[in-house]
Amino acid sequence: MAKAQDLFGDAVRKAAPSAAKANGTARPTRAVASGTPGEAAYTAASIEVLEGLEPVRRRPGMYIGGTDEAALHHLFAEVLDNSMDEAVAGHASFIDVSFEADGFLSVTDNGRGIPVDPHPKFPKKSALEVIMTTLHAGGKFDSGAYQTSGGLHGVGVSVVNALSERLEVEVARGQMLYRQVFERGQPKGKLETVGKAPNRRGTRVRFRPDPDIFGKGAKFKPARLFRMARAKAYLFGGVEIRWHCSPALLDVLGDLPAEAVFHFPGGLKDYLTQDIEGKDLVAEQSFTGKVEKSGGHGSLEWAVAWLSEDDGFIHSYCNTIPTPDGGTHEAGLRSALLRGLRDHAERIGQAKRATVLTGDDVMASCAALISVFLREPEFQGQNKSRLMTQEASRIVEATLRDAFDHWLAASPSAALRLLDFTVERAEERLRRRAEKDVARKSAVRKLRLPGKLADCTNNAAQGSELFIVEGDSAGGSAKQARNRASQAILPLRGKILNVASATRDKLVANQQLNDLSQALGCGTGAHYKEEDLRYEKIIIMTDADVDGAHIASLLITYFYRQMPKLIHAGHLYLAVPPLYRLTQGATHAYARDDAHREEIIQRVLTGRGKIEVSRFKGLGEMLPAQLKETTMDARSRSLLRVTIPEDDTQETARSVERLMGNKPDARFTFIQERAPFAVELVVV
Repeated sequence: MAKAQDLFGDAVRKAAPSAAKANGTARPTRAVASGTPGEAAYTAASIEVLEGLEPVRRRPGMYIGGTDEAALHHLFAEVLDNSMDEAVAGHASFIDVSFEADGFLSVTDNGRGIPVDPHPKFPKKSALEVIMTTLHAGGKFDSGAYQTSGGLHGVGVSVVNALSERLEVEVARGQMLYRQVFERGQPKGKLETVGKAPNRRGTRVRFRPDPDIFGKGAKFKPARLFRMARAKAYLFGGVEIRWHCSPALLDVLGDLPAEAVFHFPGGLKDYLTQDIEGKDLVAEQSFTGKVEKSGGHGSLEWAVAWLSEDDGFIHSYCNTIPTPDGGTHEAGLRSALLRGLRDHAERIGQAKRATVLTGDDVMASCAALISVFLREPEFQGQNKSRLMTQEASRIVEATLRDAFDHWLAASPSAALRLLDFTVERAEERLRRRAEKDVARKSAVRKLRLPGKLADCTNNAAQGSELFIVEGDSAGGSAKQARNRASQAILPLRGKILNVASATRDKLVANQQLNDLSQALGCGTGAHYKEEDLRYEKIIIMTDADVDGAHIASLLITYFYRQMPKLIHAGHLYLAVPPLYRLTQGATHAYARDDAHREEIIQRVLTGRGKIEVSRFKGLGEMLPAQLKETTMDARSRSLLRVTIPEDDTQETARSVERLMGNKPDARFTFIQERAPFAVELVVV
């Protein structure tokens, strides 16, 4: 049994080193205007002008979305995208990705190479130096340089340079090799000519993220780099991506190979086949295709299948850039599939049945991959998470409508199964609405990624469980590991809002918290109704690291502030995923932490041969079978129930306010009081 305040304290203790640094930074005092006590002076000297790459280092979140793990790996995406642009343009045939033991990551291509001649506007600098040190400088603004590209804002590689402790660029161009080195965005010297390179061409960017920006413990995760590189190869069948990882990192690779070559001529069709392997399909033949347009502008590739027993997903891309928040190309896909299915129903005399269909009915169990290539796409933000180009919707819908009509006509039996399947889902939705039932299926319809609910089939709250997990990767593993009858999965994207310090308006407007409240069905605050709670157990399942502890703390804060009766009734739990897997021959065991690992080695696995120890880097890295066995199966898992002591409610309230409230000085005092523990943690 774990008390709420102990869990908060544990999360903060783990985060203490970075927080102490942030709070310990001295701040300059402002001058006070004469004759106006307490009012700061506001003069021309107050106007600060940031030049070069200084804005990036001051506000990295404006350019890469933050300084967390996702932002760290976004640096790799920016560099890889530049090489992919060369490949898509037909100038490069391979890309080499190499992760080194010292934390450096390099991306090499055999494209044209970054220009090295003096820039017309800055004759004292090479074009390479201008590109690396100037925001909004690049070859993507000139439509003659690239027909389509992923980097359109001209800030990608310069942002990587600004946020790297050290970055090295090598360019092989005109049978000569050039090199320039940068540190934290500043050149360490002029572009130097290394010598002749008759058998080499292209660009090599080697960099290591700056610990001053991302934290001293921030490191690239090989598994994530591996997946990102492989996904790029699926998006353009004409490129070969080579993966290398230093042998010194074999202990963190797990099941990943140290070397691999990714080349998928089948493109998205191969990608979808891998993603849905072993799953039952409504129609055995997937709907796939590819349309090339002149110069690549408006080109489109897709792969779609309908899963009979599993929840669907959509992965979309524009110019090989992932768009996790969707956009106009996804809207075009949705419209084409819905209208195509309705038209097919009309052709076979079942138009009346199809009138009940909506886009949700068609897409709910649809596994879809779609990739478009546009000349000058418009994205939402520098992270390019959502495509905003209106033309994309028209291109996708017009192209897919005709292709989908042909696919349906070519397989009448498969088309009829698909129509029956989607109509049944629509009729079930309408029937539940008419009965005014708290429909689980309706909850799924209303939630959108990343807060999409994969519900259980059990209609009663008794015996059902809701697992709240962090991220789509962990959510995917959990969906495969769950008991579909009694276990529901709700993935949340990253850290949720801290309700202890947020305003009421922010709380009401937060989509993730609205999704969570809607999935639970019991209301919040004074409107909480125990009888409307749709699950017996609410289980927070996060990674066994600092970020996971932080997310768990934020979720506990949410339930404590918004649904305290839910905790008092004993519904809230914490999952206890393992940190290690120990293997000795055919025997394996799991350990929660270092102490538990040593206990297992001494008491269980002693004297039977070599013991292999692998460390899980997160729930998303675990195989579904492992996640089920260790964390989700009621017969073998461990759960911590979150409780609020009846005899000490005031102390609990003070702890929550102190650690999660809007007074940073209270947290700073807490950290100072536990400084010896934080120092010990850093040393370990």
